[in-house]
Amino acid sequence: MFAALSERLTGLLRRLSSRGVLTEEDVREGLREIRRVLLEADVGYEIARDFTERVAERAVGVVRLKQVNPGQQLVKIVHDELAALLGERQAPLQFSPLPPAVFLLVGLQGSGKTTTAAKLAARLKRENKPPFLVAADVKRPAAEEQLRQLASRIQVPCFGPADYAALRGGSGVEPDAVGLVRTAVERAKRERAAVVIVDTAGRMQIDREMMEELRRIKEAVEPREILLVADAMTGQDAVRIARGFHESVGVTGVILTKLDGDARGGAALSIYGATGAPIKFAGTGERLDALEAFDPVRMAGRILQQGDVVALVEKVERAVDREEAVRLSRRAVSKKGMDLTDFLSALKQVQSLGPLESVLGLLPGIGARVGRDLKLDPKRLKHLEAIVLSMTPEERSRPEIINGSRRARIARGSGRPVQEVNALLKQFEQMRKLMKGMGRLQRKRIR
Repeated sequence: MFAALSERLTGLLRRLSSRGVLTEEDVREGLREIRRVLLEADVGYEIARDFTERVAERAVGVVRLKQVNPGQQLVKIVHDELAALLGERQAPLQFSPLPPAVFLLVGLQGSGKTTTAAKLAARLKRENKPPFLVAADVKRPAAEEQLRQLASRIQVPCFGPADYAALRGGSGVEPDAVGLVRTAVERAKRERAAVVIVDTAGRMQIDREMMEELRRIKEAVEPREILLVADAMTGQDAVRIARGFHESVGVTGVILTKLDGDARGGAALSIYGATGAPIKFAGTGERLDALEAFDPVRMAGRILQQGDVVALVEKVERAVDREEAVRLSRRAVSKKGMDLTDFLSALKQVQSLGPLESVLGLLPGIGARVGRDLKLDPKRLKHLEAIVLSMTPEERSRPEIINGSRRARIARGSGRPVQEVNALLKQFEQMRKLMKGMGRLQRKRIR
């Protein structure tokens, strides 16, 4: 999301920090450019102005004191103020001393609310906080069906209008959302759930009827969290929507969806300053595990291309099979080396981390546009997997037997050109020789 903003900010700061001496005029000129960059990224005018004024006040003081390397000090000041703009510190979820805690998810239609409810449930389940999902949109049957399907995938209980109607004898009368949620919370208590996640009804725009229903649900179940699900791709509209919900029902936190998209980033940089409601989570993909805790300090580091190694470690720990990773590392440096079955396993481990661009973007010094610059095609890994799967078990264990006719058969089976099969075999052999060489050096040191 922050690709353009990140590139321009880091480029500007790099130019300033490379100068041996910084004058007050240099700083003020640089800050005028930073404000221009923020405005182009769709950050609200008042927020961009206040940000540059705070940076100016601190940066000019650094220059006057003639501190060592004022350029680096300026980078740190911009980082700190970006973190403050994003919420200053991580805001954890608030749970109830007597479970279950009720979390209301609110937002407009199309913001990704239902999918986010399932993502949040999956995350809480991993953290050993048993969740209970509630489909509280009584007017749109598709919303209940979608949530039920997602709940089934993550094996979490789900309660909706159909269950509520069955309890009332299937009268056919449209259920009341407030009664439905109240009944669902009672059911969750009996099932010893730690958290009840309520997917409330959305509309195409904020209206009085929706807000009145939310207020009545809030009064009935006293939620610990009212989480606004906002689509980061909507730019400053997300800020306007956040203000509307906050003024009506008192939003306690925000979940930004589609943070992996191509939007300019203004919503993420403006929403906390406009509402005071912290961003608690960010959706970073379509998979049900693609929901990250939002940390303003780490996000500021990502924007300034300082990486986010903590997020990378968390992603690896969550996605990678440790036992298989240890086995592969031992095979790679053994005398025999890896075969193509091992290569296929390693490929699946890499795919489990998600899009390569987002993984590489967490490394320090690698820009947000790395995927575009390196032409990382997400389909490439799938093509490699198809080629290996088109081989026989013997061919995978002994790639040297793969002659011309076998290569042609593998190409037909995988639907890829023979040239790609040749390239894969050549690159695999080079990698295997390199790893075996490293293993020999390792064994010599041990002796």
